[in-house]
Amino acid sequence: MFANYLIGLREGLEASLVVCILIAYLVKTDRRDALRPVWTGIGVAVGLALAFGCVLEFGSQELTFEAQEALGGSLSIIAVVLVTWMVFWMRRTARHLRSELHGRLDAALRMGTGALVATAFLAVGREGLETALFVWASVRASSDGTQGPLVGVLLGIATAVVLGWLFYRGALRINLSKFFTWTGGMLVVVAAGVLAYGFHDLQEADFLPGLTDQAFDISHIVDPSSWYGALLKGIFNFQPDPTVLQVTVWLLYLIPTLALFLAPVGFASGKGKVKGPDEQGSRGSQPSKAQ
Repeated sequence: MFANYLIGLREGLEASLVVCILIAYLVKTDRRDALRPVWTGIGVAVGLALAFGCVLEFGSQELTFEAQEALGGSLSIIAVVLVTWMVFWMRRTARHLRSELHGRLDAALRMGTGALVATAFLAVGREGLETALFVWASVRASSDGTQGPLVGVLLGIATAVVLGWLFYRGALRINLSKFFTWTGGMLVVVAAGVLAYGFHDLQEADFLPGLTDQAFDISHIVDPSSWYGALLKGIFNFQPDPTVLQVTVWLLYLIPTLALFLAPVGFASGKGKVKGPDEQGSRGSQPSKAQ
C-alpha cells in the first residue's frame, strides 16, 4: 500500500503544482477572466485520465488469460519507461517549472480561449495519463485481492491535493528539488519491481521463455501470506520465487538507473561543480500566495 501511496503522492503533487502555478499566475496578473478556460482544460485532462484508467481496468477483463498477461506485461514496461523519464525530467526541471509554465501561459493568453484550454489540458493531461498507466501497472503487480493498493493511491492523491492547496496559500514551504529527488529515487525502486513483474507476465503469456527457471525460492523464509511478506510485496513488488529473467531485469534496471539518478546534476555532462539547492533557486519553483 505504501508504494501505491507514494505513486499517488508523487504524481498527484506534480499535477497539483502545475495547477497551482497556473491559477496563481492568472490571479496575480489580474487575468481572472482566463480562469474558466484553464479549469476547463484541467477538468478535461482529469476526465481523460480517469477514462483511460477505466479502459485499462475493465477492458482487459474481457481478454483471455494469455492476452491479459501479454497486455499487462507490455503496459508495465511502457509505464516504467514513462515514469523513469518523468523522474529524471522533474529532477532536472523542477527549479525552472514555474518560469516554463508562465511562458506557456503568456503565449496562450495572447492566442485566446482555445489556447488556454489546450495549455491547461496538455500541462495536466500528460501527468494524468502517466499516473493512470503506472498506477494500473503497479496495482496489478501488487494486487492481493484486496482494495489496499487502490486505497493507497487515492490517499496519496488526496494528500497531494491538500499539499497543493497549502502551497497555493503560502502556508507550506519545502525544498521541492530535494523532495522530488528523494521520492524519485523511491519510485525507481518501485518501478524496478513493476518491470520485473511485467516480464513475468510476458513469460506467463508465453511471449518469453524461462517461466520454470527459478532464480531462488525462499517461500519457507518469507511467507507471502504473512504481514511482512505482504509488506515487501506492497512496497517492492517482492516475490519469494522469481524467475531468473525477473531477477536479471530487476538488477539491470535498478542499479544503473538509481546510480545515474542519484548522481549530482551535471555529472554526466561534465559541467564541473554543481550548485547547491539554494543557489539553484529550488524554492523558487513553488507558487507563491496569490494576492
